[in-house]
Amino acid sequence: MNDKDRLLSIKLIHTVIWLFFNVVIFYLLYAVIVNKIDLWVWICIGLVLLEGIVLLLFKWFCPLTVIARRYSDSTKDNFDIFLPNWLAKHNKLIYTSIFAIAVIILLFRISQ
Repeated sequence: MNDKDRLLSIKLIHTVIWLFFNVVIFYLLYAVIVNKIDLWVWICIGLVLLEGIVLLLFKWFCPLTVIARRYSDSTKDNFDIFLPNWLAKHNKLIYTSIFAIAVIILLFRISQ
């Protein structure tokens, strides 16, 4: 397998994981908006917190980005994932904000 194929594989895996976390975060947001606080809400929170710990351990980089860097010298933010560059650049800010909004709504819901 050459470097181009390895990078393509990483991009595919990274994009699938990104899609998975979109489902997790948007399910969490949906559930707290409609006040459907169930086990899945807590699982979603746990998954996002686990992802945060992984990012913290890798100095705010996804481990797949670190691995992909071996196969590319691109300076683009989306060199390792199939996303528009602007979204790859602001991904953490956007999804952390959505997660924070969901948690704030959740705290409001469980305090009532």
